[in-house]
Amino acid sequence: MMEKILLEIIGMSYSQSQSGAYALILGEKDGKRRLPIIIGGFEAQSIAIELEKIKTPRPLTHDLFKTFAESFDIRILEVIVNKFSEGVFYAILNCSDGKTKMEIDSRTSDAIALALRFGCPIYTYESIMVTAGILMEEDAENPRQDEPVEDEIFREETSFTEYSLDELGQMLQAAVENEEYEKASRIRDEIKKRQ
Repeated sequence: MMEKILLEIIGMSYSQSQSGAYALILGEKDGKRRLPIIIGGFEAQSIAIELEKIKTPRPLTHDLFKTFAESFDIRILEVIVNKFSEGVFYAILNCSDGKTKMEIDSRTSDAIALALRFGCPIYTYESIMVTAGILMEEDAENPRQDEPVEDEIFREETSFTEYSLDELGQMLQAAVENEEYEKASRIRDEIKKRQ
């Protein structure tokens, strides 16, 4: 059995590359790695509403699901982001009615919206953190803030193929420091293609 890594929601930002989409940032608890996950506007709204504990006049879809499940004594015990393939994250809901345990396939954004409502933990596996995670550096090896940085290296690009691995490393660090997780995710993918 693979060891699970506990995740927490770090934040959410508007996606700069996909109109109407958001980057949901999950981070390993007590660690420096982050998983940036692109989600739709509806799911982003549902997650934000639950994070902020905003009461809506009518139940949203995820609230309705929770009420429905609890009416039949079904609980979500945990959510696991269990797969990353071709840039897409997959998740499962581990549920129980007190007698039977079930594993249900879910979109990651829906799984996280439900995890918040059920108050259950969110996990992933080390293999996913290695494949899709971004490391947040906070040590002395970082470039100092007062060092000049060439603007050309950091300009917004849709393709990063023209940059060297060193330049990509600098760009990745800058994107993470500026909380541009969606951009960091694309840079990370380009680095992984070359390794």
